[in-house]
Amino acid sequence: MASSSTPQKRSSYDAGLESPKREDDRPPSVPAGRPPPPKISKARACAECKRHKIRCEIKPGESSCTKCLRSGIKCVVNDFSQKFVDDDGIWKSQATATLHQLQAAVSDLLRENGLPELSTYPSTTDTRNGPSPAASSSHHTRQRSTETSQPPRASHNGPGLVMDVTREPSLEPDLQDPDLVPAPMRSLYEVTKLRNLRNNPVEKPRLNQLEEDFISRGLISIHEAEELFAYFSRTMNQLLWGGIILVHRDLTSVRRSSTLLSVAVLTVAALHIPNRTETLNQCYNEYVSLVSSMSLTRVHTLDDVRGLCVGAFWLSELSWKLSGHAVRIATELGLHQSYQRMMRGHNDQYERAQLWYLLYVCDHHFSIAYGRPPVIHEDAAIKNFENFLRSPLVVSGDIRLMAQVALFMILTEAYRMFGSDSEQPLSEEDFGQLRVYNVAIDQWRLLWQPRSLDSPYVRTYPSKGVALHYHFAKFQLNSLALRALSPANTPGFSMDRKESANIAISSAMACLNMVLEEPDIRDAIVGVPIFTHTMVTFSAVFLIKVAVSWHTASLSIDGGQVRRLVERVIELMNCVSAGERHLTRHIARGLGKMVERFDAWETAQYAGRRVSVAGISNTSGLNDRDQRDVPGGANAMAQGFPPPDLIYGMVGTYGFGLDENLLDPSMATMEFWAQ
Repeated sequence: MASSSTPQKRSSYDAGLESPKREDDRPPSVPAGRPPPPKISKARACAECKRHKIRCEIKPGESSCTKCLRSGIKCVVNDFSQKFVDDDGIWKSQATATLHQLQAAVSDLLRENGLPELSTYPSTTDTRNGPSPAASSSHHTRQRSTETSQPPRASHNGPGLVMDVTREPSLEPDLQDPDLVPAPMRSLYEVTKLRNLRNNPVEKPRLNQLEEDFISRGLISIHEAEELFAYFSRTMNQLLWGGIILVHRDLTSVRRSSTLLSVAVLTVAALHIPNRTETLNQCYNEYVSLVSSMSLTRVHTLDDVRGLCVGAFWLSELSWKLSGHAVRIATELGLHQSYQRMMRGHNDQYERAQLWYLLYVCDHHFSIAYGRPPVIHEDAAIKNFENFLRSPLVVSGDIRLMAQVALFMILTEAYRMFGSDSEQPLSEEDFGQLRVYNVAIDQWRLLWQPRSLDSPYVRTYPSKGVALHYHFAKFQLNSLALRALSPANTPGFSMDRKESANIAISSAMACLNMVLEEPDIRDAIVGVPIFTHTMVTFSAVFLIKVAVSWHTASLSIDGGQVRRLVERVIELMNCVSAGERHLTRHIARGLGKMVERFDAWETAQYAGRRVSVAGISNTSGLNDRDQRDVPGGANAMAQGFPPPDLIYGMVGTYGFGLDENLLDPSMATMEFWAQ
C-alpha cells in the first residue's frame, strides 16, 4: 500500500478535468474587472471506462474505445458538456437554413408585389446598445410570469375553441377603499383577478387599421370610397341632427379611427345612390362580417358605437339587432355615466354624453315603433336634457336631437301606460289619460319647432321635421282607439273613442300631405332614417284599413281621398333618386299591392250596391255585361270582403306594433341582399 505521503497517481478520468486558471491566465479579450467565462470541457470518456476509472482510448477510424471492443459491449459516451456543444451546433445550422429559407420567401413576395429589395429595409433591432438575446428572453419570461398566470385551459366549446380564463396582476384589495358600494362584479374581479369579468379600458384603437381595412384590400377603390363618403357627409349625415353622428371631416380620419364606422358610412351611401349594387354588396357583406366578429370582442371605441348606429338608422333588416348591440357596448364604455361627470365640470365628457342621447333615440326608434320595450330608461341624463343644452359646447344638432329625446319620453310613458298587446283594447277610462298625452305632444311642438333653426344643407327640414314628427306622434297615440276592435263586435263608438279615432285619421292624412306638399320634406324623404319611412307607410296602411273596415262607423274618412293620397305616395317613392334596393322601392311595391286589393274591395262594394238596388241577394243575378263593367266584380264577391289578408293579416299595426311585415315582405329576409 502506498504511504499517505506519496502523491496518488491521477487517473485518466481526473486528468480529463481542467485545473482552474489563475487570473493572469484569462484570455486577453476579457476585461480585467470581469471574471473569465466558464470553459466547456471537451474530454471524452465512455460510461464503462468511467466506471472502472481507466483511460478511454479510441483508435483512429473506430467509434468504440478499446475496452468496449475487447469486452464486446456498446460504447456509450455520457459527456453532457460535449453533447451540449454538438446539439448547439445542430440547432445553429438548422436555424441558419430556416433563416435563409425565410429570406428567400420574403424576397420573392417583395418582387411579386413590386416592392424594394429586402436589403433596403432597416433593421428593427440593434443588439449593440440593447440587451443580449438571452437576457431579453429571460426578461420577457420573467415579465410573463409576473403579469399573467395561465392555468390549464378548460373544456372545449367546439373545434379550436377553448375557454381561456386568465388572471391579471393588480394590487391586493384595499380594505380602506372609500368606495364601499361598488358594482358587484367589481368586487368579484377584485378578489378573483379574472380578466374575463372586467370591463376593458375605453378607446384602444389599432394604429394599423388604415393599412388593413377593406379599401386597402381592394374591395372598392379609394376614388369610389371618397365619393361615397362625401355623399353621406352632405346628405344623410346632415339629416340626422346636423352631422353629430359622423364627426370626421375626411375619409382617412374615419378609416384610422374605426373600420366599422367607415364601412357603415359607405354601405349606407351606396344604398342611396343608383347603380351601385355591386359596391353595396361588397360593403354590406364587409359590414355584416365586422359586426359579427366584434360581437364577442371587448375593446371598442366611440366610433364603433357610431358605426352600429349608422347601420341601425338606415339598414332596416338589421336595425333592431344593431341598436341593442350599440347600447350594450356603450354601457361597457360607461357612456351612461358621462352626463353626471359633465355636470361636475368635466367638459371632456360632452361627446360621450351626446352619444348617449343619440343612443336613446336610436333605441326608441326601433323598440316602441315595433311594440318592444326600450332598453334605455329615463335616467338622470334623459330627464335633465335641458341642463345638457346649457353647455357652451352645444351645437344646433344637439337641439334637434333633444327634441327627439323629449318626444320619445312622452311616447315611452304612453307605451308603459297602454302596453303593446294588440289584443287589448283601450277602456273608456283610458281616454282621459290619452287626452293628457295629446296635450303634452301639442306643447312639445310649440316648444321645439321655434328652437329648430334652418340648415344650409337641408334648409327648413329641422323645423318642418318637428311638425312631421308631431303628426306621427298624434297618429300613433290616437290610433290606439281602434286597437283590438272589429266592426262586427263594435256596434257603436263612444264620443271619446270616436274623437280619438278621428284625430288618428286626420294626423295620418297630415303625415302624408306633409311628405307630398312640403318641398324640403319631399326632397329629404330618400335620405331620412327608416323610422320616417316606417311611419309614412304606417299612415298609408292605417288609412286604407280604416277606409275598408270602418267605413260604416261614421268616422271622418273618405275612401276615394285615401286612395288618391296613397297613389301619390307610391308615385313619390318610385320617383326618388335612390338605389334599386332602397327601402322606398319596397314601400312603393307593397303599397301598390294594397291599393290593388283596395280597388277590388271598392269594386265589390259597388257591385253589392247595384245588387241591393235590384233586390238580388247575390252577384249571380248580374248579367255578363254587368260583370264586365265591374272589373273583378264576380271574383271579388266570391272571395268575400273586406279581404282578410288586407285587414287582419297584419296584426299589431294599430298603435305600437310595427314590424317588418308592414313593408314589402322581401325586406324581412337576408336573401334580399343575396340577389
